[in-house]
Amino acid sequence: MKKESVLGFLSSILAIVCGLLIGLVVLLGTDASNAFAGFGAILAGGFMDGARGIGQTLYFATPIIMTGLSVGFAYKTGAFNIGASGQFMVGAFTAILIGVKCTFLPPALHWVVCLLAACITGGLWGMVPGLLKAFRNVNEVISCIMMNYIGMYFVNWFIKLFIYNQEKNRSLPVARSANLPTAGLDKLFGTRNINIGIFIAILFVIVIYIVLNKTLFGFELKACGMNKDASRYAGINAGRNIVIAMAISGALSGLGGAMTYLSGTGKFMLVVDELANEGFNGISVAFLGALNPIGILFAGVFIAYLTVGGQNMQLYNFSPEIINIIIAVIIYSGAFSLFFRGLLNRLVVRLPALKRSSAPDAAKAQEE
Repeated sequence: MKKESVLGFLSSILAIVCGLLIGLVVLLGTDASNAFAGFGAILAGGFMDGARGIGQTLYFATPIIMTGLSVGFAYKTGAFNIGASGQFMVGAFTAILIGVKCTFLPPALHWVVCLLAACITGGLWGMVPGLLKAFRNVNEVISCIMMNYIGMYFVNWFIKLFIYNQEKNRSLPVARSANLPTAGLDKLFGTRNINIGIFIAILFVIVIYIVLNKTLFGFELKACGMNKDASRYAGINAGRNIVIAMAISGALSGLGGAMTYLSGTGKFMLVVDELANEGFNGISVAFLGALNPIGILFAGVFIAYLTVGGQNMQLYNFSPEIINIIIAVIIYSGAFSLFFRGLLNRLVVRLPALKRSSAPDAAKAQEE
């Protein structure tokens, strides 16, 4: 196993342990008598509810795996896509719009068209910061934040124009044919939340891994991320690659949004001035997974596992607000994975140097 892979894995473990310890401290400060029982519920996660809990875990994991892939893919190419939340919402709205309005489509194609449309609109939304960075050298963090809020307000406006349920201040329900097929998973896990979305997410994990590590295109993208000037000197079109990378990144987030709302669980887009949490959680999942597609898959499942465990904490009289704080602390501790990785890297470099410097002193002591 490569040293970088080992360091990435260890740094993620340290970040998780750090988040869990902080969560335990919060629980002790809230209700010391039930703190360890509640903490045990978090650790038990989806397994506490058997097959149904595992199904819930896979359902919650699907969107954050996609947004984690989105952030991780862009970061590998030198761009920090903090706009995954806006791309997620734009993709989700497009999928719902087609799911509500295009009932004339054949049932076997309806949900496929919804997903493809979400990919396209999410990709176009992500492409805008890429174009600004490539041709006007605009920092993508600033432009992505702006696109997040523009996307949110556009989605709220368009929901009211085209697919608005005025009584409940949310989008209309999509046609049944627009929901992702369950393929019998709902019966297997005993919950209607689970569908083929998790398999689509795993498929994209494999595709992104192959693109980044086994193709010339992926090599060019990573070369641009490591050193844009050097890659340009080598004949690589850095500007084009940045735009393509951000478009692919946005498409992944848009697809995640579509799969969230085409789940057949009665989930609707609310007309509220709030950005999608899945986009920001994807940032932590990406870093917790060491920016590796396979690592992001496991990090997404782990965070979803903790989320289900957090819901079970209500059995011990912890309020939902406390649960959300604990889960948020654990999730955002993933941002410390890079910090821990740097510490471990310096430690690995320093230890051989200390051994080499101490060797002459040991030899000299033996001679004396």
